[in-house]
Amino acid sequence: MNYEWDVAVNKAIVNNAPRVQQILDDNPYIKDVASELRKTKNTVLDNIETYISKTEESVKRTGGHFHYAKDGEQAMDIVREILGEKSKIVLSKSNVLYEIKLREELEKEGKDIWETDLGEYLVQINHDMPSHLVAPAIHLTKNKIGKLLHENLDSAINENTSPEEMVSIVRKFLMEKYLGAEVGITGANAIAADTGSVLLIENEGNIRMDTVLPQVHIAITGIDKIVPTLKDAFNEVIVQASYAGFYPPAYINVTSGPSATGDIELKHVSPATGPKEFHLIVLDNGRKEAIDSDIRESLLCIRCGRCYFSCPSYKLYGKDFGDSPYTGPTGIMWSAITMKKYDKSMLCMHSGGCHEVCPMDINIPQVIEKIKFRYMES
Repeated sequence: MNYEWDVAVNKAIVNNAPRVQQILDDNPYIKDVASELRKTKNTVLDNIETYISKTEESVKRTGGHFHYAKDGEQAMDIVREILGEKSKIVLSKSNVLYEIKLREELEKEGKDIWETDLGEYLVQINHDMPSHLVAPAIHLTKNKIGKLLHENLDSAINENTSPEEMVSIVRKFLMEKYLGAEVGITGANAIAADTGSVLLIENEGNIRMDTVLPQVHIAITGIDKIVPTLKDAFNEVIVQASYAGFYPPAYINVTSGPSATGDIELKHVSPATGPKEFHLIVLDNGRKEAIDSDIRESLLCIRCGRCYFSCPSYKLYGKDFGDSPYTGPTGIMWSAITMKKYDKSMLCMHSGGCHEVCPMDINIPQVIEKIKFRYMES
């Protein structure tokens, strides 16, 4: 076992698990919202084409641009067309962006592209991949982070520098990137089909910068993130934040089309101060096929990451349990859907803890058992 990983993940469990339990104890209604959300998401999966069409109509109605991508390659072609000659790009944390290899591809093409979530920035400068859906850098200890920042950002930083000082120095660096960015690219925690709104939750404030300062905002996410109404979208972000241990979330960002104003005789004028272009790219990449398969339940996952800390295989193998960015119990399911990779499922010990803590009541051990059968058949 890697000693640094053992130390890092155990600290994360100690910090996270009691906090989530306290949130649920203090706000018992959240479990009811989660139960309602499961039913809502199943309704969308049963009528996926209808809800994709509704989302498209709504995005266009608000002045945005809607794009559908059948796979990662098509999604990247759409992104390149939107970017044109623009080269300064900021990103917010998104597993779908890793799924389509967005930063990797655009870096190869010479784009000046930066992760703005602190954990993702650390992963980027470490030439690494995330180890957790919500906390991508939990495999990096404070000492390791100090060395990384010393080598890549500021030689005054060392292993004894406090986390507060490290965050302050990174913040100044990223502020320059926000102010110079031409394009901001994000994922989405939920999409409301009735309004075309993209909802994003965060605590750092970087996503607000990414979605407002650049003149072009591109949101890329899977079709599984579509829910019928704006109320349902708020339900999803509240449940995700709670089960991830960040309740109340510092920020919930709602984007419905490009910026606009009505301050002159209440006439709607767009753009205003913020982005003049908004693009939503919804990605299939195996999701539609999964709807009619024996692992359909995987699509109910809201990616709160809580199952990781109840999983002995994740504690033992770290990000090798799955195919990054889709690691841990959640990752075994999503690697099967998006990459058709089944082999890491064989590392699952079927403890059942993941099912016990899942807000969507996904029988993850049963799903992984079916993925194991796929591996054996292949």
